[in-house]
Amino acid sequence: MTRRYFGTDGVRGVVGEMLTAELVERVGRAATLWAGGGRVFVGRDTRGSGPELEAALARGIASAGGAAELAGVLPTPAVALLAEGLGAVVSASHNPPSDNGVKLFQRGAKLTDADEEAIEALLDAPAPGGGSVGRSEGAGERYVAHVLEHFGSDLSGLRVAVDCANGAMSGFAPRVFEALGAEVHAIGAEPDGTNINVGCGATNLVTLCHKVREAGCDLGVAFDGDGDRMLAVDERGEPLDGDQILAILALHLGVDLVAVTVMTNLGFHRLMAEHGIRVVTTPVGDRYVLEALRREGGLLGGEQSGHVVWLRDHVAGDGLAAALLLCGALRGRALSEAAAVLERFPQAQRNVRVSRREVPRAVLEEAERLTAKLGERGRVLVRPSGTEPVVRVLCEAENAEDAERMCASIAALMEEELG
Repeated sequence: MTRRYFGTDGVRGVVGEMLTAELVERVGRAATLWAGGGRVFVGRDTRGSGPELEAALARGIASAGGAAELAGVLPTPAVALLAEGLGAVVSASHNPPSDNGVKLFQRGAKLTDADEEAIEALLDAPAPGGGSVGRSEGAGERYVAHVLEHFGSDLSGLRVAVDCANGAMSGFAPRVFEALGAEVHAIGAEPDGTNINVGCGATNLVTLCHKVREAGCDLGVAFDGDGDRMLAVDERGEPLDGDQILAILALHLGVDLVAVTVMTNLGFHRLMAEHGIRVVTTPVGDRYVLEALRREGGLLGGEQSGHVVWLRDHVAGDGLAAALLLCGALRGRALSEAAAVLERFPQAQRNVRVSRREVPRAVLEEAERLTAKLGERGRVLVRPSGTEPVVRVLCEAENAEDAERMCASIAALMEEELG
C-alpha cells in the first residue's frame, strides 16, 4: 500500500489546502484507533494555525476513545521523551509558517512505514467515541530538567548566540544555556505565529552568523521550528553542517558505530574509516537513522541537515541536547579547530520543482553512470523530497567545479524530461 498523506516526517502541507482541520482530526482518530486508545500526549510549535489544528487533533483522539493530553507549545523531542504511549506533535518542522502537519511517536519512536500505512487504512474507520481532552501541566519543566541532568555541563564563560527560529525552542533553549552559566545572545526567540523559520533558524543561518561576529561569541547554535534539528556557527561566523557536528561528536564520544543517511559527505566516511568507526547508511530521514541505531545497537547518528541522535539518554533527535553535547565536546578549543578534523568533499545541490515526486528513468540512469565513472572520487544522488514537491539533486566530487557542472547537467536533464 502506498502512503497518500504521510511523507518522510509525518503528514505535512499548506494549511487550508492539503492540510485541513478535517484531515488532522481524521489522523488523530485513526492513530488512536491504531494504538488501541489510551493516553495521547500532544505538543505543538508556534505557528498561528497550531491551536486550531491542536483542537482538531484532540477531537479526533477523543472520538476514538482516547484521552488527549494537551501540553501546548513544546519541542518535538520533548513530546517523544515524555509520551508514555502515543505522542503527537502539530508541526511542520522547518517548513514556512503557511504549512503545518502532524508527527507521531509510539513510546518515543517515530512510526515505521508499515505503521503509517496501517493508520492511513483507518482514516475513514467509524469512531466509538467516549474519549476526553485535558491539559498536561509541567511538561516543559520536566523536559528542561531532563536535558540539564543528562546533557548539561559547566558553560561558564562561554558566549553563545542562540537562534530559536521563532519556534518551539524559544521558551526553552536560552534559559537552559543561561542555567549552565553561558552568556546568551538570543535571536529568533519572539514567536508571533507568523514568523517561525522566517529569516532565522537552522534553515537560514545568515542572521546567526552576523550575531556571532557582532557579539564576539564563541559559537552560535540554530534550531528549526520544532526543535529537533540544530546547526552551528563557529567563532568566525562560519556555518557548520550536520556532518561536521556529527564528526566532532563521534570522536569526542568514542563510539564504534555511527548511523548516517545517503546525503552524508564522503569525507565523513573517510574520517570514520581512519578512526575505525563503522558507518551504517540509511535513506534520508531521522526515523531511518533511529531504526538503524536500534537494529545495530548503536547510540550516535544524524543527518547533514542537523538531526543529531544520541540514544544513551534520549529516545529521539533533539536540537538542544545536540547543542549542549557540542559545547561539551569543545574542551577549550575553538569550534573552527574542532571542525577542522573533517575534510569535506565539495557538494553541489539543487531542488527541481515537480508536480509529482518521481524521478524519470533517464535521470536515474545518468546519475548511475556518473557515479560509476567517479568511483571513490564522488557520486551523484537524485531523490524525491519527502517533505516538499521537489526532486533533490546532490553531486559530490573532489573539486567544486566538477560538482557544480554535474549538478547543473542533471538538473537540466530533469527539467527536459519533465517538459
